[in-house]
Amino acid sequence: MPKERPYRLKRIDDMRWEIPKIGAMRVPGVIYADSRLLPDIEKDNSAEQVYNVAHLPGIVARSIALPDIHWGYGFPIGGVAAFDLDEGVVSPGGVGYDINCGVRLATTGLSREHVVPRIKELVDSLYSRIPSGLGSRGKITLNRKGMSEVAQLGAGWAIKQGMGEQSDLEHIEDHGVIEGAESSSFSDRAFERGKDQLGTLGSGNHFIEIGFISEIFDTDVATSWGLSAGQVTLLIHSGSRGFGYQICDEFLARMIKSVNKEKIDLPDKQLACTRLKTSLAKEYLSAMAAAANFAFANRQILMNLARETWESSMGLPPRELRLKLLYDVSHNIAKIETHTVGGRSMKLCVHRKGATRALPPLHPALPSLFANTGQPVLIPGDMGRSSFILVGAKGAMEQTFGSACHGAGRVLSRNEALRKTQGRVIEQELQERNVYGRAAGRKTMREEFPEAYKDVSAVVEVVHKAGLATKVAQIKPLGVIKG
Repeated sequence: MPKERPYRLKRIDDMRWEIPKIGAMRVPGVIYADSRLLPDIEKDNSAEQVYNVAHLPGIVARSIALPDIHWGYGFPIGGVAAFDLDEGVVSPGGVGYDINCGVRLATTGLSREHVVPRIKELVDSLYSRIPSGLGSRGKITLNRKGMSEVAQLGAGWAIKQGMGEQSDLEHIEDHGVIEGAESSSFSDRAFERGKDQLGTLGSGNHFIEIGFISEIFDTDVATSWGLSAGQVTLLIHSGSRGFGYQICDEFLARMIKSVNKEKIDLPDKQLACTRLKTSLAKEYLSAMAAAANFAFANRQILMNLARETWESSMGLPPRELRLKLLYDVSHNIAKIETHTVGGRSMKLCVHRKGATRALPPLHPALPSLFANTGQPVLIPGDMGRSSFILVGAKGAMEQTFGSACHGAGRVLSRNEALRKTQGRVIEQELQERNVYGRAAGRKTMREEFPEAYKDVSAVVEVVHKAGLATKVAQIKPLGVIKG
C-alpha cells in the first residue's frame, strides 16, 4: 500500500492530473490518466516518484508520468523528465536497468488465414531457434574489439554482418545508432556479461509476437505505411541484456557516492544522479549509448533470425514472406534534444523511462519517408489482448517533450501475479483466446499473464485523446514467445 502522500492530486482535465508545486519541488508534476486508470495508479507509490523527480536540479517545465505509469527504481516506469544542460542532471534511475529496451514492428505479405493453421509450428520453430529466458546465450561471441564495434555502430554492425538491409536504418530511431559511445566507458564486467548475448530475447516481459492487424483507424497513414486489415505482423520487444544492466548498476553505485560531493539533496537515494557538466555524466552517457547501440543490434539480429526461421518453417521464399521493418523505437533512454520551453529553444537532456519518442509530422529528426506522417509509435499490450500502432502528434512536443506511453503498464507485481495464478495453466487460457504461447518456464507465463497488465486500449485512449499520438491500427496476437 502507498504511504501517506505529501501532496494532493488536482484534476486538470479528463486526461490529466497535476501534483501542484509545493515545498522544495522545482516544477509541478503531471500525470496522464482518466478516471478508469487513476485507481490503479494510486495503488502504488509511482505518483510519489513523479513528485520526487520534480525536486531534481535543473528539471524543466514539469515532471511527467504517462498512463502506463507504475512503480520503478527511482523514476516511475512511464516517467519523462527533461533537464537543462547547465544546472541539470542525468540519472541512471531515469533511464532504467534495461537500457534501450525497445520495440520493433515488421509487416509481412501474409494474411491471417495463411498463418493461423500453422501458428503452432511457427511459434515452436521460433522458440527453438531464438534463445530466451534469464541469462540466455546466443551463437555470436564477441571479443572486446567486436563489442566496441557493436557499441559504436549499433544496428549497422548487424547489417554489415549480412543480417538485414542498409535501408532498414531509415526505419530505426536515430538510424539505429546513438553517437558518442566509447569502449573505454564500459567495464570488463559489462563486456563479459554481454559478449555472447547478441541475438537473445532475454526474460520477463521481453517477447516475440506474431499477430495480425485487426482494425485500421487512420486509413491515410496506414496506407502510407503499407498496413492493411488482416495483414500478419511481427513484434519484437528486447533490450541491451546483461550488458546494459551492468552499466546501469555500476554507474548508479558511482553516482550514489557523487551526490554528497556535488551537494545534491535528494528525496530518494534511488534518484542518484550527477550534473550534466561533470566528467561522470559524460562517461555515463557514453556507456549508455554503447548499451543502447547493443540493443539496436540485438533487435536487428532477432528480426533476421525470425525471418530465416519463418521462411524455413513454412517453406516460404522471401518474395512471399516479404518481412519488412516498419519501425524500431527506444524506451529507457536519455538523449540531448532541442525543445521549445516558454517560447525559447533549449537543448535538454530528456529522460524517457518506460516511454517512447513520438515525433509529429515535419519534425527535423524524422527521415524523409515519415516526414509527412509523423513517427510510428508502437504500443504493445499484454500477450492475450492487443497492441497498437500510433503516429506522433503535435501535442507531444507541446506537453511531453515529444513522448508517449510505451506499453500497457503493470498493475500486479510479479509476486502478486504468481499468487493470482496459483494452480492455473496460462498456456491453456491463452489458447482459449486463440493465442499460442511458449516461454522458458511456466513461472514466466504466470508472471506475465494478461491481467497483470492494464488494458492497453484504455492506456492508448488517453494518449490519443490528449493529442500525444493518435491511433493508426490495432494488432491482435496469434502466437507469442515470452522470455
